[in-house]
Amino acid sequence: MSLYGKYRPQIFADVVGQDHIVTTLEQAASQDKLAHAYLFAGSRGTGKTSVARILAKIIMARDIEDTVLKKQIISGVENGSIVDLLEIDAASNRSIDHIRDIVEKIQFSPIVAKSKVYIIDEVHMLTKEAFNALLKTLEEPPPYAYFILATTEINKIPTTIQSRCQCFPFRRIREDDIIRRLQYISDQEHISIDREALRAVASYVEGGMRDAISLLDQMRTLEKITTKDVEQRIGSTGHEYVASVFTAIESQDTAALLQTVRKIEDAGVSMDVFLRQLLTIIRKQLHETVANKKSTKDIVYILDVLLKAIVDVRIAPVPGLVLETALLSLCLRGVGKDVLPLKDQKEIRDPKDQEETVTDADEEHIRYKMQDTRPKEECIESKEVDIKSELPIIEARELSMDTLQEAWEDIVRDVTPASVKMSLKNAKILSLEDSKVTIAFTSAFHRDTVAKDNASIRVEEVMEKLFKRALRIECVIDADEGSLDVAEENVSLADAAAEVF
Repeated sequence: MSLYGKYRPQIFADVVGQDHIVTTLEQAASQDKLAHAYLFAGSRGTGKTSVARILAKIIMARDIEDTVLKKQIISGVENGSIVDLLEIDAASNRSIDHIRDIVEKIQFSPIVAKSKVYIIDEVHMLTKEAFNALLKTLEEPPPYAYFILATTEINKIPTTIQSRCQCFPFRRIREDDIIRRLQYISDQEHISIDREALRAVASYVEGGMRDAISLLDQMRTLEKITTKDVEQRIGSTGHEYVASVFTAIESQDTAALLQTVRKIEDAGVSMDVFLRQLLTIIRKQLHETVANKKSTKDIVYILDVLLKAIVDVRIAPVPGLVLETALLSLCLRGVGKDVLPLKDQKEIRDPKDQEETVTDADEEHIRYKMQDTRPKEECIESKEVDIKSELPIIEARELSMDTLQEAWEDIVRDVTPASVKMSLKNAKILSLEDSKVTIAFTSAFHRDTVAKDNASIRVEEVMEKLFKRALRIECVIDADEGSLDVAEENVSLADAAAEVF
């Protein structure tokens, strides 16, 4: 028998990490206020089906005074032999005919217990017609009938179905709770496993208890389970490469970036897992930036790129290519300055080891490993060759307020679409500070047209093409000119429309 089957929760007290649900259901059962339809939603392995079976035992065994019969009912639910409990996998029984068959049979009274319970797993797989057939029964079920629906994708459940059920969101189980449960099972089964190996398992399963126990079951025959044994089966998380990636992006070192991605591939690291680590770190940086009331434009751009990559990497024939493309787009756009968490390397560590910090010696080692150890003359020569090979046909202009003013007509001419071009014609360069160019507009309409993400990115790309360096724009209203009155703004709108069409 598998470990998951052996240690599957049989009573509410055994359920881990879902106290908010267990408490509510226990109170409802003790007060005889159980609903006739429940909807359990959450990611895989969080206990939806287990809680459904426990609830089914409570529903079917209540009001049974015969102790022997009550035990038979509970045993029948646990081994799936009782006829009054019907478990349906909607993934393979999704048609309207299957639901109609249920609706017809539900009219017959229970045989053994005083209630009939229907557990429909992966209910989001039902067809639209099947949902419609189920709707009336959920709204007016027979007094002895109870439905427990379970899904991993509640967004696919029609609101008409949700409104007729009591909905319970199952949370991902915390790593500490998973570790405690795995340690308990290991002690009971005399499995020798390192604490760090348990943490690696808990981190990998992303809140799914079933997956964690199954992975432990897979390794139980080993004499002693170590972190290395876990990584051999699930692959390394690649946390040791995170600092190298961020440093390469910040310094716009494309060669180092591609080399790091190759190392990640060679180490067998899942691109999906690695991208999740990057997202976790950047998300934390976003929160800190918001708390400090600083601009989040670059961080939001980084998150957009990484989120798109994590979707694409799951269907890509070459996942490493998706990661390379995403990181190179960040590197070449120059978003690393004052955004990526490089000043404090303590922030870049394995997410599964949140209690440990990188020591000063580790930081020095990281910096040393990232330095170019070739002779100084060779480094200079190599960089000169790289620069010459990447020189554009037209040399980059010197960046200053004067050159920006001179290039303004070229910038406006090269920007698309026409609506953005028209708004730029009603603007002027206000200031230049490091890599930030402040553009002043005569009205809120023109400012907002250019300030939109896609529009501002196009302007920045044109500037980067002319000056060969990443620039960021900030759109403001010209304080000297003031905002346009309504008539003037309508004229601007009309001009913009005319330019577009």
